[in-house]
Amino acid sequence: MSDPYETTEAHLERLLGRALNSFDLPDHLVERLGTALAHSSSLYTTHHSPSAGLWRETHRHTYLLSDGGSESLWELAYRLKGDRSTRCEVYASKSGLRLAVARIFGEVPTDAALEPLFGEGEGESGAESDLAVLGALFAASGPQRRHREYTVEQSADHARRVLRRAENADRPGEGMATLLRSAYAHQITQAFGGRQCLADGRDAGFSLYEHSFVLLDGTELSLWEVEHTATPDGRHMCEVYESEAAARGAMELRTRVR
Repeated sequence: MSDPYETTEAHLERLLGRALNSFDLPDHLVERLGTALAHSSSLYTTHHSPSAGLWRETHRHTYLLSDGGSESLWELAYRLKGDRSTRCEVYASKSGLRLAVARIFGEVPTDAALEPLFGEGEGESGAESDLAVLGALFAASGPQRRHREYTVEQSADHARRVLRRAENADRPGEGMATLLRSAYAHQITQAFGGRQCLADGRDAGFSLYEHSFVLLDGTELSLWEVEHTATPDGRHMCEVYESEAAARGAMELRTRVR
């Protein structure tokens, strides 16, 4: 039910779109979920009764929000006797899920029936466990860490093209290229651009771009690309570095800003 390549925004939209009762969720909750940076989905319980023609599963979807908090949605997926189509409902709490099971199946589920399929660790709820994982992947490197909106679109190929056009001898090597082969999302941000500078007494244009990538294991990596015309014949040249400091240092070597 979860696509590892799916953005959190798309995941939430798909979940609410298939739920028959999504309009019952509080507006303030839906608004909070709209700020989600990451998500984790897991199968929580399953109950199959072929003889009775009944089937149901519950899934927990946990979201890490931009304010550092989290929210969980509980999804009930089920089939009724004589009907092979799957229906979905979503709830903001486990108690709401319990009432839904009682309403649909005419039974009040026991605590054991709503226990997770896999242990959650002493003193730690599954939602807290999911949040810990998400927090580790999106932990801020500092108080000024920027919020990123990644695009899932041929990101590994984009990384390959950036590295291929780099002309500097100290460009990232094969190790970085190997890591970026597993990139599935990326974002391009201009960090410095449109400035006319002096290079060897001539006008030259400089721009600096950050190419941010997310790998399949959740790791975030960046390539820093300097585009400039500080070349002997004034032609356009691209250089790529593994850090912003290295990229800006390279710019300083070639320029004297007016």
